[in-house]
Amino acid sequence: MQIIPATRADLPAILRIENAGFTPEEAGSPAAYEARLAAFPTTFLVAHDHGTIVGFICGPIVTESLVADWMYADAPQNLPHGGHQMVLTVAVAPAAQGQGIGSQLLSALAQVAATRGCTSMALTCLADRIPFYQKNGFRSLGVSQSAHAGETWYDLVKDLAH
Repeated sequence: MQIIPATRADLPAILRIENAGFTPEEAGSPAAYEARLAAFPTTFLVAHDHGTIVGFICGPIVTESLVADWMYADAPQNLPHGGHQMVLTVAVAPAAQGQGIGSQLLSALAQVAATRGCTSMALTCLADRIPFYQKNGFRSLGVSQSAHAGETWYDLVKDLAH
């Protein structure tokens, strides 16, 4: 498996994985993913397995310490150094789930963020996903202020060592 920065050519596979893993209300649009790729290309990674994209992770490096709903619509540019790594999406193709790909993507993004001087990573998730993120070093801060897709989201944070 190889984890590398995403390219525009990867967008069809990214969108297939996104739509397989999220409800229509939760999923990002093609335009949103094009904007994310343009805004934070170094922190938008894909997992390739024998030439097939099996997962992806993306999010900006910003001054805010927690994910906010506006980040999904506005695709903020990465800070050049410092700040906090947000995770807007981590998703794995259904056929590739259970193989540790999500954990590998989180680890790869944490490495990129650490080299950029980020002090933490943050994400929001649904309650049933909390144990997965806790196994990957995140701690839950409780219910998020997010109203995305009318769901109850939880804020999770992971400190990054330098």
